[in-house]
Amino acid sequence: MKKQELKSNILLLITAAIWGLAFVAQKVGAEYIGPFAFNGIRFALGGISLIPLLLYFSKTQNQTINNCNKKYTFIIAGIITGCVLFLGASLQQIGLNYTSAGKAAFITGLYMVFVPIISIFFKKNIPLTIWVSVVMTAIGLYFLSIKENFSISQGDLLEIIGALFWALHILAIDYFIKKIDALKLSFVQTLTCSILSIIASLIFEKTAISSIYSALIPILYGGIFSVGIAYTLQIVGQKHARPSHAAIILSMESVFATLGGMILLNEHLQLREYLGCFLMLSGMLLSQVSNFNNTKTVKE
Repeated sequence: MKKQELKSNILLLITAAIWGLAFVAQKVGAEYIGPFAFNGIRFALGGISLIPLLLYFSKTQNQTINNCNKKYTFIIAGIITGCVLFLGASLQQIGLNYTSAGKAAFITGLYMVFVPIISIFFKKNIPLTIWVSVVMTAIGLYFLSIKENFSISQGDLLEIIGALFWALHILAIDYFIKKIDALKLSFVQTLTCSILSIIASLIFEKTAISSIYSALIPILYGGIFSVGIAYTLQIVGQKHARPSHAAIILSMESVFATLGGMILLNEHLQLREYLGCFLMLSGMLLSQVSNFNNTKTVKE
């Protein structure tokens, strides 16, 4: 392995760790502030943290993308993806009120499997390995979330529905990223998600300043670290990393979320739930490696 490639892999591993621990931050934040208020402030900070990147990379912007922007404006694209992002992020944050950070991370990772399945409707060929991964993750999800009486907790169900919207978000990004500058798209969609979350918070929640102060550290982590810093590390890391390696490393965020929940929140899973995590992670890795070259992923 080349030295540059090793550095890229390390950066991607740090990115996965930041995203994994973000589930812990979101879980803690949910104890003090409503899900819409948390996401509203978090994504606002995330959007602001992207401004320096916008100013820096605008100097080296691709001319082809500039030409395409005349037809496909990044504002419209950002609003569309931002609406889908709002739905996914809202369901994820609400679900964390009723489930653990580790389980939420693994279930959210189902978007890696949902993406190729949804692609069937766009007449894309699905390799056999994807169907194997679907079976593995389905069995894993059963052990992780389905109880002996074949019921599922409210939190896990919300995370599953949220994973579907994360998959739709990935597909929307995959469509627009060929025509729109990635950072501009990310900036607009982040602010769109923030605005929608704040509006929802004003309608459905009552948020006190003291509550925001109590959740300040999780909010800062979720906004600046998870969006601004991790997004930068992902861009730099994937520049020299092999796609298959990047897929495997970034998928480790679920593991970091589980470890973070155990160490910081004293969360523990049962043996059958650990087995479910193992099967889901194996299935997600298989689907991600098989599908990586066909679908770009942009994580928020």
